[in-house]
Amino acid sequence: MYRILIVEDDDKIAGILQEYLEKYGYEAVRTTDYKHIKDAFLRHKPELVLLDINLPSYDGFYWCRQIRTVSSVPILFMSARVGEMDQIMAIENGGDDYITKPFHSEVVMAKIKSALRRAYGEYAQVQTGRELTELNGLFVDRTRNSAEWQGRRVDLSRNELLLLDLLLKQAGEVVSRERLLEALWDDIDFVDDNTLTVNVTRVRKKLEELGITHAIETVRGQGYRLQSSWEDEG
Repeated sequence: MYRILIVEDDDKIAGILQEYLEKYGYEAVRTTDYKHIKDAFLRHKPELVLLDINLPSYDGFYWCRQIRTVSSVPILFMSARVGEMDQIMAIENGGDDYITKPFHSEVVMAKIKSALRRAYGEYAQVQTGRELTELNGLFVDRTRNSAEWQGRRVDLSRNELLLLDLLLKQAGEVVSRERLLEALWDDIDFVDDNTLTVNVTRVRKKLEELGITHAIETVRGQGYRLQSSWEDEG
């Protein structure tokens, strides 16, 4: 069963869509928290998003870009706007299709089925899904060598990525220097204790660029510990 997230501030339209989707065997979920749509996406983990353009606070183009920082799921825009520029903007901001209002439910269903087939069915290409580790809104993307927090993003070197990913997975616990050295070791590059210290310093600086300070604690004689929570200090 595919889960579809409906982001539509017209309650009547959202209700009709939800009822119709459930009739055809989909799991349809709605969000009405229009200030935290990305959080709703991460919470529900849908396979497809139906996204209105005219929304309170930020428009659908903005939220599409936000979702695209963490996922490549199909996003279908819905709007009463019929201009070509709006449809161009929808595609350029990461959308997969554009549905104009008023719409026929059969057309919506056909577009949804088509998008799902392309993404997951017989037309799907080799999957290029992103590998993410997350804690308190901090995302480490192992496929793009990057970290993101509250809309800010930094690129990471291979060693920075390996260290931050390991610390994130064991947040709140002391990770020994030996364990961290093992993470950096490969058959080509020799990694010594000084290299580890330098790279931990670099990871701290990258977190500071995101606005997260004092997150990595040095535990003398043992290793390092990533705090399990933090506040925006940037």
